[in-house]
Amino acid sequence: MDHPLPRLCQTVLDAENVRELAEFYRQLLGLVYREDAEPPTKGEDDADWLNLRYPDGSPALAFQQVDRLPGTTWPSHRVPMQLHLDFTVPDTDALHANVDRAVSLGGRVLLDRSDDPEEPLFVVADPAGHPFCLFVA
Repeated sequence: MDHPLPRLCQTVLDAENVRELAEFYRQLLGLVYREDAEPPTKGEDDADWLNLRYPDGSPALAFQQVDRLPGTTWPSHRVPMQLHLDFTVPDTDALHANVDRAVSLGGRVLLDRSDDPEEPLFVVADPAGHPFCLFVA
């Protein structure tokens, strides 16, 4: 191979309100803002792009402002989700606790398959409507 292969740096999610969506994932996943993207102390927040990182500084998620974001109609394919994130937890207690936390942060449950003996999971929509899976692995 002549050149190094690309490496995934981060996943970028579109949002009509980037701060709201960034806050949802920051709180849900324990992420931190990139140093120059901390929430404003006063005044309007006109952010159109925000980056979240893991506490060790490595990149995780970014959020890009869009004027209009049609919500997915999943599980119907009329407006497909096109992309979703998968998150794992170690057991069903953690599964239920984290789904409850996601809902308290503004998410909504789209599918509850927590009683599946093979792979308990929930599909949750974030505040912008992006579905993600939370499952026991």
